[in-house]
Amino acid sequence: MKWKQQLDGMQAYKPGKPIEEVQREYGLKEVIKLASNENPFGCSPKVTAYLQNNAVNHALYPDGYAQNLRTAVANFLGVKETQLLFGNGSDDIIAIITRALLYPGVNSVMADPSFSQYWHNAEIEGAEVRKIPCMEGAHDLDAMAAAIDEQTSIVWVCSPNNPTGVVIPDTDLRAFLAKVPNDVLVVLDEAYIEYVTHPGHKDTLPLINEYPNVLLLRTFSKAYGLASFRVGYAIGQPDVIAKLDPVRAPFNNTILSQAVAAIALSDQDYIQACRDANEKGKKQYIDFCEKHNLKYFPTDTNFIFFNINADSDVVFQELMKRGFIVRSGKALGLPGFIRVTIGTESQNEALLNHLESVLKEQGVFA
Repeated sequence: MKWKQQLDGMQAYKPGKPIEEVQREYGLKEVIKLASNENPFGCSPKVTAYLQNNAVNHALYPDGYAQNLRTAVANFLGVKETQLLFGNGSDDIIAIITRALLYPGVNSVMADPSFSQYWHNAEIEGAEVRKIPCMEGAHDLDAMAAAIDEQTSIVWVCSPNNPTGVVIPDTDLRAFLAKVPNDVLVVLDEAYIEYVTHPGHKDTLPLINEYPNVLLLRTFSKAYGLASFRVGYAIGQPDVIAKLDPVRAPFNNTILSQAVAAIALSDQDYIQACRDANEKGKKQYIDFCEKHNLKYFPTDTNFIFFNINADSDVVFQELMKRGFIVRSGKALGLPGFIRVTIGTESQNEALLNHLESVLKEQGVFA
């Protein structure tokens, strides 16, 4: 078979371990998953009520244009319906963008570490990948701008960044965008935008008018608690969306996913409550890190990435034995760090108690 050469040795994306697998492996009755940045409070009660009280004809195809959801999102954001592209999660949108714009002979610029699907999809398309090391968990925007040349097709900007959680302040972002040529697409991935509280952050929607080469990515998988429904979307200029749309697979959202995403969007009181609870949970982790003098990156997400001064794979395994799933920094480009999703107050307290015991066993502190 005539496989693409760039697939040689390539590994599939490895998500956090599922709860059921850890239960079987270690004989545990209860496992708390704090690895994939899901909303620990779940989705809006309005979504739950809809799912309990409404039947769906599963024999029918969904609306391929996602009209009802499109109208809901357009009205919520104050944009035109033609400025939206929906996907089977943000991962699907990333794949659509790379398929449309990347090929051998062009390059793509991104931060490192950042979301792995940027470079993964770029390599599948045979494009050159230019990874620019982060500085203290933040994008080195000056170095990224310097890496752009006539062959650059896409620049990926993840704000807040995954896995570090650092958000890019408005002044820094605008200064960077002013340096990017108009024929280079800047993808601003905002999967965690609902959690941002940084005083230097401003609404990014005006950027798509000021810089027509900017495309925003957002998702219902994180703060909205709909990860299993797989709904992500892009916001951009109509001509950019029109170019990307033919690459999209038909019916790439389901009837149910379109319905619940629109309902979740309508419940902003719930999103505010989740954001408030997340801020309290974030403080639990920051207090722990400061108590034990552990370096952490300032986060504007529902996760925190911090240095445990030990082998992160060992700590990852030891926590799993105790019924907690986190992410080892080794798999994310920073060995010695772990990334932990901010859970409920009781989940955070339990995890931190066990982590303290593990780190004592590892000789990190007495």
